Amino acid sequence: MGGIQVRVEAVLARHLPAARLAPARLHEAMRYAVLEGGKRVRPLLTFAAGEVAGASAERLEVAAAAIELIHAYSLVHDDLPCMDDDVLRRGKPTVHVEYDEATALLAGDALQSLAFQLLAEHPLADDPGAQLGMVKLLAAAAGSRGMAGGQQIDLAATGSALSLPELEAMHIHKTGALIRAAVLLGAACGGATDAALRERLDQYAKTVGLAFQVVDDVLDAEASSATLGKTAGKDARSGKPTYVSVMGLTRARELAQELRHDAHHALAPLGAGARRLRELADFIVLRKF
Repeated sequence: MGGIQVRVEAVLARHLPAARLAPARLHEAMRYAVLEGGKRVRPLLTFAAGEVAGASAERLEVAAAAIELIHAYSLVHDDLPCMDDDVLRRGKPTVHVEYDEATALLAGDALQSLAFQLLAEHPLADDPGAQLGMVKLLAAAAGSRGMAGGQQIDLAATGSALSLPELEAMHIHKTGALIRAAVLLGAACGGATDAALRERLDQYAKTVGLAFQVVDDVLDAEASSATLGKTAGKDARSGKPTYVSVMGLTRARELAQELRHDAHHALAPLGAGARRLRELADFIVLRKF
């Protein structure tokens, strides 16, 4: 995994505007938000799914960078005072703290735009229609029926009690949509057209997307800010519904393991080619940060 993370970091550094270019402050903030931090789970999923579909690394690195840019933009905006009002991200001050709120807002906007620019200007599929479908997939994952919609539900739910199905519906959008897009974009880079393969990968992606959030909620309750690189325990103090608040810490841990099992089950027919996807399911559930 380390080699892919290094490769993605280099690709992101290459495609982000240089800090010396005007408007320098905006470009500095964009690079600050993206580079030298994060687990790069979504790009790793893109590469792993692409491996199953036989995609080239040159295509996968662009798709992975686009996914990570969308993720980074969402973090910049989530941390703003009008959203989660956080001051620590990836072990350093959040963008609006390091720069200012207006610059953070613009940096997030520009990162989102750059993601779609990358998908549009690089050949990622043999058929133009298939590549257009990839753009549509990422747009839907980031929009009101995906990540942005999930964030709105999360804001509205603060201080309220949600049922488990309501909580799952929120995180299918807020966290799961982009993780699903990461997997499906990787497969699309390899021209995966087999319906059974796509269904297996989609089921896997939905499962690990939920598992990622369950583990995030457990870590928020258990780990320190130094370990997480962000403010620990903030969800509970803010009255946000989480898997821990809905079902308790022990049951949340059990659910994460059940989702890990389901992810492995979805990949069972894919054989050795899905090894990296299996390893990522393990990492998502067993991680400590």
